[in-house]
This record gives sequence, structure tokens and C-alpha cells, in this order.
Amino acid sequence: MNRSASNDCSASASLALAEQFRVIAEIGGDIAFSIDCASGQLRYVSPSIEQLVGYTAAEVAAGIGPGANGPLAALCLGLPERMRRLRAGDRSRLRLVREAEFYGAYGYPVPVEIISSLLCGEDGQPQALVGLVRDLSPRRLREAEQKRFASMLNHEFRTPLSTIDGAIQRLEATCVQADEPTRARYRKIALATDRLIGMLDDYLSPERMAGIGSERQPTSLAPRVLLEEGQDQLRAAGRVASIKSHELPASLRCEPEGLRLALKVLIDNAIAYSPPTSPVVLQGRLAASGIELAVRDHGPGVPQDEHLRVFDKFYRGRNADGMPGSGLGLYMARSIVEVHGGVLSLVTPAGGGAEFRIWLPVAGAAKHLARRAASPDNPAPAGTTAPVMALPPSGNT
Repeated sequence: MNRSASNDCSASASLALAEQFRVIAEIGGDIAFSIDCASGQLRYVSPSIEQLVGYTAAEVAAGIGPGANGPLAALCLGLPERMRRLRAGDRSRLRLVREAEFYGAYGYPVPVEIISSLLCGEDGQPQALVGLVRDLSPRRLREAEQKRFASMLNHEFRTPLSTIDGAIQRLEATCVQADEPTRARYRKIALATDRLIGMLDDYLSPERMAGIGSERQPTSLAPRVLLEEGQDQLRAAGRVASIKSHELPASLRCEPEGLRLALKVLIDNAIAYSPPTSPVVLQGRLAASGIELAVRDHGPGVPQDEHLRVFDKFYRGRNADGMPGSGLGLYMARSIVEVHGGVLSLVTPAGGGAEFRIWLPVAGAAKHLARRAASPDNPAPAGTTAPVMALPPSGNT
């Protein structure tokens, strides 16, 4: 085969591969596009663009290019600056993800996410800007529904809580002849009511709901950072805290604020139910096909017959007598963990105390465990609902 024929075959193969990737993108519902870097002109856009904005591919192409201000001009917004940076050796803008609005043929804005990358030739110079356009309308609709639902919950919870709060204040003010046990019950009700109202303000307030969607929410968190934040919480409460961790992944796909809340509940429990001078240990390790985060205290522990019931809504164990609380913390923490596909469990470690364990699935964790599964140093402790790995002796901080 001569060189010309070989080049033709190579070009044909490249075109076939490009066509395959375009079809894959469009099957997923995304709109693929390609813009020539030299001319700034649109080379290709999926025909489904017309369904999104009401303009044909030809009309879109006419509105893109140097000096053009068409309805989809945002596709190549900032392209000259990106190419200038790339030629100067700055590859930070080689791939970008941003949100924008297209103004369709019917006069209304269409929110979209634009994912674009610069493709370079053999000489290292940018040749084409290629990418995908995703309609954000369904996501925005879900966010609006979530806000409305949260607002409804806030109202439905706050109304009876306000009634209870007002009633208990009147009782405390008027029942001057009440004995001390009765007054203690009033204070307990008032504290529980304040705590629930505070939770509404923290997680279901209109201000918080308004913030959702106003900026891109994080979808991952470093497990080590989560443990360090827990350590800071313990030290702020005047407790001795340490971290034991080994082979934690750099990032965990999750809803960060939810997991922070779940871990905070477990740490609050450790603070409340263990001696002020006793240490609390935070642990992180690979476990089965995921990771395990644990909070270990050195208090009296939880009676064996209450291990399953402590996660029930409004349940308060025998050790909670006289302690403030609503019986919702562990229930809420378990709900958050289960939403992430994980398991929240309780064990009684050797030496007493209580250890709450959050197991979360992590892609790729199984291959790390395969190297350690046969080790005699890694037995699976009894009494857990998910397989776990024992901590190695090192890793204290």
C-alpha cells in the first residue's frame, strides 16, 4: 500500500471514530458541536438543536463567528483568549464546563451547560473546539420542586413547633408552684423545641433554599478532610481527638453537607455520652467495596438489646435519661447514609465504649482490598452489617 492510500485509510478511520463518538453523545440526549479555531465558524451541531432553541443548524451556524451575536454565540465565548493561553503553554482552560443561557426562537431563555475542549494538531496548535450542550431545564425544575418541598416542610414543622414553644414558655412563666421535676421537664421540652427550630433554620430556611442552585454545588469530598473537620469539632468542644486512617481515596462522590451532618451527629453523641476527659477516635479505612468512617468513644456504650433500636425515629435509650435531645439525630444520620447507598451500624469494641461506623460504596475500592484480604492482620469484626477491614497499627495523627 502506498503512502497516499495509507493516509486515506488513516483519515477514514479517524472520521469513523469521530462519527462514533458523536452518535454516542447524541444517544445520551446531548447536543454535540464542533467549531473551527482558525475561522471561528461552526463546523457541526446536532440537528436536535432545533428542538432545544427553535433554530435550525444552518441558522445557528450563521450566528456564530467573529463579530457574530447570534442566539448561540455563547458556544465560542472566550475562544480567542483560550487559544492565546494554550499557545503560551497554559493548559488550564483546555477543557471548560460552564453554564449559560441561549435565547430561543420563541423569545424565552434556555439554561444550558456547555462542556468544551480544545483539540490540537500534531504541531500542538488548537484546531477545533468540540463539546456538548446539555439542557439544564429539567435540573432547574427539580431544584425548584425541592425548594418548594423544603419550604412546605419548613412551614408544616415550624407551625406546631411555634405552638409548643409558646405553650411551654407560658407554663414556665405561670406555674410558679410547680415542683423541680416538673420544671425540669419544661426545660427539657423547651430545649428540644429550640433544637428542632434551629435545625429548620440550618437546613430548611428560605435563605438556605435560595442559595441552592445559585452556584454549582460540590458533588465530592475528600474523606480525610471530613475526618479532620470532625477532629476540629471535637477539639472545639475541649475533647482529646485523634485520627487513624489508611489508604483512603482522595475523593468521595457524595453530597458533602449531608455527610458532614451525619458525622456531626455521631460526634455529638460521642461528646454527650462519654467522660469529658476521655479521648474520641475518628477512623477511616477501606472496607469491602467502599470505605468506612468510624467514631469511637470510651463511654458506657449502648446496651446490646438497644443496638438496632437506637436508629429508630424518636427512640432514646436508657443512657439518655436526663440528657437533652429529640431522638432524631441517629435516625437522620442513618437516612443520610442510606441515601448515599451506605450503611450506618453500631458495634461495641473491645475495651468498651461505642463505635458508630459509616460504610459507603466507592468505585475501585475492591481492587485495593484484594491485595489485603488474605492478610491475617485484617479480620472482619463480628456484629457489623457490612464487611470491614481492621485498622493497621500505623496512621495515627
